[in-house]
Amino acid sequence: MNTPILSLKEASIFQKDHLVLDKVSFELGKGDFIYLIGKTGSGKSSLLKTIYGDLKLEQGSGQVSGLNLEELKEKDIPYLRRGIGVVFQDFQLLSDRSVHENLVFVLKATAWKDKTAIQARITEVLEQVNMVTKAYKMPHELSGGEQQRIAIARALLNEPDLILADEPTGNLDPETSREIMEVLKGIQSKGKAIFMATHDYSIINDYPSKMINCVKGTIVPVEKL
Repeated sequence: MNTPILSLKEASIFQKDHLVLDKVSFELGKGDFIYLIGKTGSGKSSLLKTIYGDLKLEQGSGQVSGLNLEELKEKDIPYLRRGIGVVFQDFQLLSDRSVHENLVFVLKATAWKDKTAIQARITEVLEQVNMVTKAYKMPHELSGGEQQRIAIARALLNEPDLILADEPTGNLDPETSREIMEVLKGIQSKGKAIFMATHDYSIINDYPSKMINCVKGTIVPVEKL
């Protein structure tokens, strides 16, 4: 494997004092696409939250784009999240502002100041997800698939090495789910690493890739479904 963008070694994942996953070890390199599967409540979301700094890595070691998760301080989290794009099942767009304003908000929150550069970057990411014509729509004016495309565009704003996708097709119909997968596979083809939690096995069958399974309090590689 190439130099890992994400690496966990003997990591223990906790929710408060509750051990959710133990002895978690795996790597993602540039251009890798790995599915994270497992039953509801098996620890998928807790693992993702640990990777993007929402839960502290209490035991074991981990690194994302050169930052050590076990040594992560509060002040380091914004730097960590600039190297990670996160896509959620429920989109998490700000409902009181337009698509354009949603994206401006993220860029300003991550220290972008030049208005021309901000506008250029927003246009670039909207082009990537084929949503340039929707820039001034409000989220409620968009379909679920369109909202997820905007969420993916938002995740791409700071050119992260890694995209974490937490059930990104969970609220979408099968045809729209395949459209979103085409977007994600296109992003992968440009060298981004994608780590996607899902229980949509039809998607995995249509877009096969490496898999790891949250089961019995740990993760194990899966050869095939």
